[in-house]
Amino acid sequence: MKISKIASAVVLTMGVASFAAQADQGSGKIKFWGSIIDAPCSIKNGYGDQSIELGQISNTHLDNGGISTPRPFSIELENCSFAKDSNGDPMYNTVTVTFNGGNVPNDMTMLAITGQAAGAGVRIEDYSGTMVTLDKPTAGRILGIGNNSLSFSAYLEKIASVTNVTPGEFEAVTNFTLAYQ
Repeated sequence: MKISKIASAVVLTMGVASFAAQADQGSGKIKFWGSIIDAPCSIKNGYGDQSIELGQISNTHLDNGGISTPRPFSIELENCSFAKDSNGDPMYNTVTVTFNGGNVPNDMTMLAITGQAAGAGVRIEDYSGTMVTLDKPTAGRILGIGNNSLSFSAYLEKIASVTNVTPGEFEAVTNFTLAYQ
């Protein structure tokens, strides 16, 4: 009888242990990634890679010399801190932005589109309304300690040498590079 009680206790304990081992109440994996950059400011999360929707634009409006509604976007900088020179003045607190990508032939201020649509391109303007020239740095912006916003807008416009804009889906891609002076 004593052996029977011990055997029952062992079987009961093993059954409870195996049930507890089988009960998965949720698990997962979290991956953290990024990069450490050699710069006085960090690019705020979500502002390095962006998607800007320009919307559904009338080809007739573009053919008649119109542009799409400019869509604002920004490059947000955070945690800016600057080394000081021997006079105590901040160094590397001015930034330029260079946009690059495929341009429309003979127009370095218009980013080429790809897709079904044709005959138009994307223009980018800086915060002052100055048109950005691809592969050329923008005017320098003086930065403050902490967080800073570099504001731009983008819009679609008909290519001057094209007779009619072709409707369809499109996209354009530009990369940007920051340079501190």
